[in-house]
Amino acid sequence: MIELYYWPTPNGHKITMFLEEAGLDYEIHPVNISAGDQFKPEFLAFSPNNRMPAIIDRAPTDGGDAISVFESGAILQYLAEKTGKFLPDDIRGRTTVMEWLFWQMGGLGPMLGQNHHFGTYAPEKIPYAINRYVNETNRLYGVLNKRLEGRDFIADDYSIADMACYPWIVPHERQQQNLDDFPNLKRWFTAIGERKGTIDAYAKGKADHFTPTVTEESKKILFGQTAKTGN
Repeated sequence: MIELYYWPTPNGHKITMFLEEAGLDYEIHPVNISAGDQFKPEFLAFSPNNRMPAIIDRAPTDGGDAISVFESGAILQYLAEKTGKFLPDDIRGRTTVMEWLFWQMGGLGPMLGQNHHFGTYAPEKIPYAINRYVNETNRLYGVLNKRLEGRDFIADDYSIADMACYPWIVPHERQQQNLDDFPNLKRWFTAIGERKGTIDAYAKGKADHFTPTVTEESKKILFGQTAKTGN
């Protein structure tokens, strides 16, 4: 059994997409990031960066004690290795998947996250910051569009690289991007959105207890943390 500590954000959706695709048994523990659940001591005990998602695997493959994993990319790699799914065994295929997984973790996610922040949440609309991240989002979309030319998926076969990237493209309108400008990306995006695993994963995030509660106070929780306040 996998215990998933989750909220329906792009990083959260990555993990439910894998779990649904792989058919693993899992139990969701909501982590309301707007209410500050991510700072509770019991959560910090296994997710020290006070971010979700995180998992606890109660039945690891070595038969030992439970294993906890934080950071969505590390979770995807762990689950792929546990199940033998969505990560090639051969060194060339595996390297390609890991390149694009790291590309998402180091570029696509952080840059699009800043796009969301300055375009939607920042109390002061700073044109330079908004343009900076909208333009960088556009550049990254272009990188992915070029990669997908002549390919159904990022690494040829459906993999954790696709699961990592897809949820960050879902809010493309909020990111001020037009998918018609990226035909290969649009084709890929549509195909993944039609997969049963994707549909079921996103359905999990629509339960009543996941209703967003973004207020001025929750913005302070989400965006106002320092080393002192976050520990």
